[in-house]
Amino acid sequence: MCIPQTAPMLLTRNLLYTGITRAKKLLIVIGNKNIINYMINNTDSKIRNTGLEYKLKQIKF
Repeated sequence: MCIPQTAPMLLTRNLLYTGITRAKKLLIVIGNKNIINYMINNTDSKIRNTGLEYKLKQIKF
């Protein structure tokens, strides 16, 4: 899992958790130790306004 230096709003614990839990046999984390520590301590969850709920309601199953 590559963890680049990027916008702080993207460096969340949830993203790190998702990457770790999706690994099947082996996980290699590549990134700056300070950024990874920041992610571990960043518990902020942003409300995502994707419009997915609206789009799904428009689909006729």
